[in-house]
Amino acid sequence: MFTGIITDIGEVRALEKRGDLRARIGTGYDTGTIDLGASIASDGVCLTVIEIGPDWYDVEISAETVSKTNLGDWEIGKRVNLERALKVGDELGGHIVSGHVDGVADIVAMSDEGDSTRVTLRAPETLAKFIAPKGSVALNGTSLTVNEVNGCDFGINFIPHTKDATTWGAAKVGDRVNLEIDTLARYVARLAEMS
Repeated sequence: MFTGIITDIGEVRALEKRGDLRARIGTGYDTGTIDLGASIASDGVCLTVIEIGPDWYDVEISAETVSKTNLGDWEIGKRVNLERALKVGDELGGHIVSGHVDGVADIVAMSDEGDSTRVTLRAPETLAKFIAPKGSVALNGTSLTVNEVNGCDFGINFIPHTKDATTWGAAKVGDRVNLEIDTLARYVARLAEMS
């Protein structure tokens, strides 16, 4: 479990296609405190640490994960949002995030509003029904509040702090973004279907 509060920006240092995709991620985390088998959300995707170095860790990414996320777009040098798994007693500053990405949304518009940036994203039609105004979503692992919804399009505002503390400061129209819908929305919709 995660909170969607990004605590480091990592960098993809190596990619290797084997049976699965293996990635090396450079990090500012103290890797001496990371255990093999630990879960670290990388751009919102819960990945398992399989090897650790002095300032990096390796993960394996299954073909299923590549097909459902934007991780297949990763290139050497790409900066990624990182969050270590939630520990009992940690502050829950965002919302409950599982790291199980539901699909990929596309950035379709951006505009500056004061110091903030308003971003409009287009969700896959199958996921749009789960996104509600003033509800929560995780985008590339970042817990965010939805401003408005219009069909499959929804809007988010990024304040300067979020743009500085995450990779959102470099976002641009056309980017593909990992989307995890709010867990509560998923269960409410499932219960409504069963009624």
